[in-house]
Amino acid sequence: MAAPKHILVMNVFFAPQSYGGATVVAEAVARTLRRQHGCRVSVISSVDRADLVPYSVMRTEVEGIQNFAIVMPPERSYAESYSNPNVTEIVSGLLGDLEPDLMHIHCMQDLGIGPIAQARARGVPVVLSVHDFWWLCEYQFMIRPNGQYCGQNPIRIENCRGCVDRMGRARTRFALLQEAVGQVDLITYPSQFARDLSVASGFPEDRSVVWENGVRKPDAAFFAMQAARRVRDPRLVFGFLGGPSQIKGWPLIKSAFETVPRDDFAGFLVDASLDQTWWANTSLKDMQGDWQVHPRFDQKDIDAFYAKIDVLLFPSQWKETFGLSIREAVARGIRVIQTDSGGTAEWAGADRGEMLQIGDGPERLRAKVMQVLDTAEAYPAPHPVADYDDQAKAFLALISSL
Repeated sequence: MAAPKHILVMNVFFAPQSYGGATVVAEAVARTLRRQHGCRVSVISSVDRADLVPYSVMRTEVEGIQNFAIVMPPERSYAESYSNPNVTEIVSGLLGDLEPDLMHIHCMQDLGIGPIAQARARGVPVVLSVHDFWWLCEYQFMIRPNGQYCGQNPIRIENCRGCVDRMGRARTRFALLQEAVGQVDLITYPSQFARDLSVASGFPEDRSVVWENGVRKPDAAFFAMQAARRVRDPRLVFGFLGGPSQIKGWPLIKSAFETVPRDDFAGFLVDASLDQTWWANTSLKDMQGDWQVHPRFDQKDIDAFYAKIDVLLFPSQWKETFGLSIREAVARGIRVIQTDSGGTAEWAGADRGEMLQIGDGPERLRAKVMQVLDTAEAYPAPHPVADYDDQAKAFLALISSL
């Protein structure tokens, strides 16, 4: 098809209510398609607002993109989290009003699978961009109730008996989502790892392609700002954006830095929660170094944050689909200490032989930290990464044959 004149994006969140890496990508690509390539972009998302009527639609506009946010009720059933007739009916009406040329769906938790069939019934091609494993796992990230990574590859629903509460409804969900995926025209994944696992688990191979996420590259003034900070304070500064969860490796970081035999460095723990409560009950007093909690920041402030750190800590304990912050960091000449955790390792210059492994204890991380602190290495050069314009161009190329 020729470049579509009107793209309808669906994602659980969207500006002015933004949260999570997938939303950052969905918003950035949508804006780039509008600004750089002349596409009209509309959005359907969800919003939790107890003061508004459930299943009403709140219409907003940010940077020329209209967002039709469906107000979700506070209580939803298990089935409504993946197939909600009320949402499907609303989307059907919006499809009739908006008449898009293409539907591009991202994260559909709470919105459900119904819009796929509605678009197909109207002859609207559908592109699904997979950001996590919601389509294959009811826990979305393949994290078991005990906080450990599942590790299935391929995913077989009969092996989920030890995790799910009710096997019958889990089977129904798995079958319906597999059927819905089979109806889309193109499925994109941000990494080869995500594609391989999804295809092995039943997604159609002939419609599955890798579409790497872009990031916001450093502005022209970034490296001067970074250099000036390093002159003012030559201490090495670590940064962690993962929050106080086991699956992101926080207990590992805390244990490792409690036993580091020096304290001539600093660190920032970013609080990316909407209510700034991630670190409210976490004591940092036993950790070596000068650690501070850094408030949540958005894309316009990304350079200001990364200019403050020299080493990104990314000891993820699950196999992730991409790793946005790693690409943001390496594009700015920031060293990364990471696990070999799925799509997070698929960046230019990545050395898997030097990476931590999922399940390694704090002593392995401490050794990596000490290596960085004890070695007077030059700061690494920035690595090339795709930006959102690259990603938008690649998207237009992918859909040209639909």
